Amino acid sequence: MEKCWNTTGNVFYILAFSTTETENCILFTAVLWMYLTTVVGNMTIALLVCLAPRLHTPMYFFLGNLAIADVLHVSVTLPKLLSILLTHDHRMSFSACMTQVYFFALSGAFDIFVLTSMSYDRYVAICKPLQYSLLMSKNVCLSLAMSTCLISVIDAVINVLVTSVLSFCSTENVDHFFCDQKILYSISSNDPSSRNILLVSQIILLATLPFLFIITSYVFIISAILNIQSSKGRRKAFSSCSSHLTTVILFFGPIIILYTKPKSKHSRELDKLLSLLYTAVVPTLNPFVYTLRNKDISKAIRTLTRKLLCFS
Repeated sequence: MEKCWNTTGNVFYILAFSTTETENCILFTAVLWMYLTTVVGNMTIALLVCLAPRLHTPMYFFLGNLAIADVLHVSVTLPKLLSILLTHDHRMSFSACMTQVYFFALSGAFDIFVLTSMSYDRYVAICKPLQYSLLMSKNVCLSLAMSTCLISVIDAVINVLVTSVLSFCSTENVDHFFCDQKILYSISSNDPSSRNILLVSQIILLATLPFLFIITSYVFIISAILNIQSSKGRRKAFSSCSSHLTTVILFFGPIIILYTKPKSKHSRELDKLLSLLYTAVVPTLNPFVYTLRNKDISKAIRTLTRKLLCFS
């Protein structure tokens, strides 16, 4: 590739999906529905956790954090995708692309570490119930949340600094529906080897290790549940962590497939679909996963609804 110098005047063309006009309309409708459902559903959960005293527990504290992370996650990528589908304007400025890189890395890392904190909470609740109030005190929860924020911000800053110094030509095609860092490395005129090492290191530290921690936690959790004598107790214990386990599978499943599948000539389109799964579909499903059959949230909704009706 020829040597091109990076300036803030660069324009990227986000190619998004190769669709017909009919498919474009269907995709726009689906993405818009997912975006609105995610924002409304997750903001409702976050407000409930803040306003309902019965939800002021560690489990719901982390659920509120996850809801906020999901709203940020979809707001980073989906509005631009909707704009492309509606206006067919694929252009994105260099500064807008770097902003997307920053917030995508921030929300992605935040999502992963909140899910990891939730697995620790479930481990303590089921495996060490007598020590729960001590091991999951308010200070511990706040420390975990602050550490999650700090690590996510540091990771996002590193990502945007490394990406912003790359050299690009005046116009570049990004064969994705957002400014994916991996693709930006591949279209840059710089030697990608050092950046790829950074990318692999991030995958190991920020995705693989947390995932292994979650899996290890659930090995102990399932072992503890199987040792419970009463079937009612086993069902109650499993139901308390089934929502989180479902979210973990839905979130990490597409990521694992994305980074382990063999490359083919159709792999780029498959990459986009897998990315759409964990960036849009999973945040859309989370409110349903955590509210269906959840008596605490149902009661909190009814209580707050009654209060609002009385107030009005």
